[in-house]
Amino acid sequence: MQVSDGNQVWIRVADDLRTQVTEAVWMSTFSDVRPIKVDDRQLTVSVPSNQARERIMNRWLLIVNEALADAAGNGCQLVVLVDPNQEPTEQDQAIGWSDWHDGAPADDVDGHDTVPVRGGFGASSVIDEAGLNPRYTFETFVKGGSNQFALAAALRVAETPGRVYNPLFIYGSAGLGKTHLLHAIGHYVHHNYQHHDVRYVSTENFLNEFVDAIRYKTNTAFQRRYRDVDVLLIDDIQFLEKREGLQEEFFHTFNALHGANKQIVISSDRIPDAIPTLEERLIGRFRWGLITDIQPPDVETRLAILRNKAEREGVQVPQETLEFIATRIASNIRELEGALIRVTAFASLSGVPITTELAQNLLTDLLGDSNVKPRTDEELLAEMAAILGFDVVALKGKSRQRPLVTSRQIAMYAFRNLTELSYPSIARLFGGRDHTTVIHAVDKVQKLMSERKQIYDQVTELLQQLKSS
Repeated sequence: MQVSDGNQVWIRVADDLRTQVTEAVWMSTFSDVRPIKVDDRQLTVSVPSNQARERIMNRWLLIVNEALADAAGNGCQLVVLVDPNQEPTEQDQAIGWSDWHDGAPADDVDGHDTVPVRGGFGASSVIDEAGLNPRYTFETFVKGGSNQFALAAALRVAETPGRVYNPLFIYGSAGLGKTHLLHAIGHYVHHNYQHHDVRYVSTENFLNEFVDAIRYKTNTAFQRRYRDVDVLLIDDIQFLEKREGLQEEFFHTFNALHGANKQIVISSDRIPDAIPTLEERLIGRFRWGLITDIQPPDVETRLAILRNKAEREGVQVPQETLEFIATRIASNIRELEGALIRVTAFASLSGVPITTELAQNLLTDLLGDSNVKPRTDEELLAEMAAILGFDVVALKGKSRQRPLVTSRQIAMYAFRNLTELSYPSIARLFGGRDHTTVIHAVDKVQKLMSERKQIYDQVTELLQQLKSS
């Protein structure tokens, strides 16, 4: 095949990738990829730096190869060469790398509002490469009696990484703010220690990358990715249970970082001793630092969280209504904020004032038994698909037809509100997407609920049907 054929293959691959990664990842990792040649066995591309090549080979190779298999057949593999003299060509402009290749509307792109543009590896790209959520900072974390000790410990660690409380182990139930604190530490260090390499990862993604490293024989690169950082933030460590190989890998990663005075911060839904099959040597190392918990927020903290949320959204909510929601919903912060979103969105769409009576009418399903009946994740997804009018294969798939994209994002939002699944877990359930796609979907649906009555009604009906069935 000629180079032009290589261009066509890469366009199809890039089109697929664009549905699975964030704008910052696209710009920092894939926007400068140039196809060189393609045959039945491999697609050869060039990138302008070793850093770009390592990001692709160490972090994104699995999804690239999957996209390549769809575009050129299962036998085709990616080869990445480094060309430091690479410059945009007229052919690049003809392909339209900065404007995308077919002028498709941005809303048709799954999980993202904007089309890719050529750009450098700026601050937002560094934040994205570190895996940090821009919404989770110390400034947006609401302090209360239930979390004040964990917050103080997190601040201390962020101010002096590697010097106190190493490791810092934070545990508590889902939806209480553990992940928020990990990201907040990462943002603080990134802002105040600009030469520090920070990396956040869920244990699930750590496992997936570990498996990929074994599969593609990139163990050395994988180890360097996690052992050369200055601050490692690892979420949901309880998923190490029953995974002996992963425990062995993390044990050596822990030793390498701790021995070099690098900061380690860990979260879990339980204390180390309560994690089944966790090796004693790991439990012992977790005890080297500080173990602290986050409890469910008291009513004063819940009220402060709601007030903070309303202020950030620029919505005026009567104090009486905030108090009503805070006193009636106590399970977790996620459900608490979801209740406020539903009330404010309905008021905005209907042009009616926010009142306590309105909140009481809208939140009937939450004020009763708000627990979803026991289902597996796949069973819940199947029910969602039936209600939304699509099959499970379509929701997991890569089609970017507008109604399907919207339904997929609504389903992701519902999973985030109804279950304790993390963003990476939801992403894996929906066809192995990147977790940032789920974050975007949740934010977008929340925004659309206050702008489009059809979306509000669709989301509300879905949640109510799933809770009542």
